[in-house]
Amino acid sequence: MGYDSGAMTSTAWARARAVPAALAARWHQLSPGWRRISMGVAIFVVLWGVYNAFSGGEAETYRTQTIIRGDIEQTVTALGSLQPKNDVNVGAQVSGQLKEVHVEIGDEVKAGELLAEIDAKIYETEVQAARARLTDLESQLAGRQAELVLAERQYRRNADLARIDAVSRNELDTSETLVKTLRASIGSITAQIAQQRSTVEGGETNLGYTRLYAPMDGTVVAQPAVKGQTLNATQTAPTILKIADLSTMTVRAQVAEADIGKLHVGMSVYFMTLGHPGRRRESTIRQILPTPEVLNDVVLYNVLIDIDNADRLLMSEMTAQVFFLLGEARDVPLVPVAALRPSREGDNIYNVSVMTPRGPETRRVETGIASRVSAEVVSGLEPGEEVVLGTGGLETEQRGGGSRRFGGPFL
Repeated sequence: MGYDSGAMTSTAWARARAVPAALAARWHQLSPGWRRISMGVAIFVVLWGVYNAFSGGEAETYRTQTIIRGDIEQTVTALGSLQPKNDVNVGAQVSGQLKEVHVEIGDEVKAGELLAEIDAKIYETEVQAARARLTDLESQLAGRQAELVLAERQYRRNADLARIDAVSRNELDTSETLVKTLRASIGSITAQIAQQRSTVEGGETNLGYTRLYAPMDGTVVAQPAVKGQTLNATQTAPTILKIADLSTMTVRAQVAEADIGKLHVGMSVYFMTLGHPGRRRESTIRQILPTPEVLNDVVLYNVLIDIDNADRLLMSEMTAQVFFLLGEARDVPLVPVAALRPSREGDNIYNVSVMTPRGPETRRVETGIASRVSAEVVSGLEPGEEVVLGTGGLETEQRGGGSRRFGGPFL
């Protein structure tokens, strides 16, 4: 049998041309409804191909995190600064030149210890003059008292003689008037003496103020005045030294008005300083000051917290990050806050997507104590289960979570 290649080629070409013609004839025979369905199927097939071409056919990626057991705290945070609980300014009560300063900043002092001296020459002179005046008055008093004794004797003698008409009435009256005059003079001098004694005491007091003593045990933390400086105590008492008891410090934390209602005296609190960020110091609230400070239209209340400072590591003006402990739970299941979705059932009821072999499933979860990162699981989840935080792989690696792939493209 012979092989006619030209005939075979013509036949194949004719058949190929006949296929589109047949499809076109079939297309025109379809009703308009079937034409729309066929067109939708064709578009779906095209989109499917485009999706797989660009995505490589990858499934949806979920960011997940495993439920673990741990400790959690619910806190109100605030910033504060450290100050000595007890301190005092040692000021000058008299004017004069600062003659000596016997201590330096950082020195430990005891109550009653001599700290500084003001030039006392003027006050010594005033005291000496006041004492001399007092001595003079006391001498005058002694003289008047002696004169009074003599006048009283003369008056009694004249009174006896007057009974027998041995002395004139005028002489009797004169002796009586002298007695009364001396008594009045003595009273005046006595009053002057009392006044002068007060002057002496005031001068001695001022003289004593020229020597400044420590009013309490503590540490010298500031010295605004220096040796040789002239002090003017006419209107205000100039501060020479500041002494503080550094064994107990006070944190003055500023709390926003939205959170102040959650705090109360005696509440547990802990704080850390910038200098020792890893050291947690625990105490309680001593006092909540009722008068706020308004800074840039923000109302802040000062909360005072005392802390023992026996190691002297805490110093004035240190910055502290303070945590007021509203509640805490130990060794409980913890769910990330990012996995919680609001529910209409209550404040502590949430919806959570839990990863299963079939994919994410929504579950109702009740929470307890919550922080900004995680929340205590009261019911609805068990340790070891995985909850969905979101989708996407890059962000998962940054947060240290896991990732799961499920399903195909969603159209």
